[in-house]
Amino acid sequence: MLNFIPEIPLADWINAAVEWTQKTFEFIFDPIKNDFGDFVESTAEWLSQVPPLIVILIVAIIAFFVSGKRFGLVAFSVVGLWFVYNQVLWEELMFTFTLVVFASVISIIIGIPTGIWMSKSKWAQTIITPILDFMQTMPAFVYLIPAVVFFGIGMVPGIFASVIFATPPVVRFTNLGIRQVSAELVEAAEAFGTTGSQKLFKVELPMARKTIMAGVNQTVMLALSMVVIASMIGAPGLGNEVLTALQRSQEGPGFVAGLGIVILAIIIDRVSQNLNKG
Repeated sequence: MLNFIPEIPLADWINAAVEWTQKTFEFIFDPIKNDFGDFVESTAEWLSQVPPLIVILIVAIIAFFVSGKRFGLVAFSVVGLWFVYNQVLWEELMFTFTLVVFASVISIIIGIPTGIWMSKSKWAQTIITPILDFMQTMPAFVYLIPAVVFFGIGMVPGIFASVIFATPPVVRFTNLGIRQVSAELVEAAEAFGTTGSQKLFKVELPMARKTIMAGVNQTVMLALSMVVIASMIGAPGLGNEVLTALQRSQEGPGFVAGLGIVILAIIIDRVSQNLNKG
């Protein structure tokens, strides 16, 4: 009986919608692909030209202070970054770091205001929550399709796909953190005649900081987890080394490049977690 139900041409509708979007907003996509893409690549190239010793020293200083002047994270950062340099993967590391930073910053810029909006509006939460569910449950590879259609190949589509994949945690944690602020504290602030913006920036956001920072940490980690997938659409970096090794069945180079990603992930994770403890 189900055979008599005509097939819903959903794929055709999506193709038409994507084609219309691409043509209608070409004036937006092209500058992002060209100007922003050039800026991202020039930033990665500039970082690659900075002497590795200086970068390692800066990371060690940051790790020293954010860890409460303990040497465990410092030692790991120095040894890990030296290992990446020793394996002639320093330039790839800088490209991966650039992709993660840009994707994370864009996700945070979008995510925190969206989370604040959700915490203040039941209507916004009702609409945005299923969108976040969709973004988190859709296979990451699917994000590569609109990324390539709108931005071609390279760093920009990799950042675009990473932003879609990594934004939900910071949105959810920001919303959760503000909603968990003590009602008595909010009422006390209102009793002193604070405006809405004063209540937000002087009471709610400071009290929700640890929760929001936990969301930021998750967002950065998810952005980093996309580097291998983003390499499938031309994003350079350690992910591209892993993909190349996989295509050529080269276990050694693939493992070394993957270890470089792990080292970067641990450093970023530990630094961000220690910042949240401050």
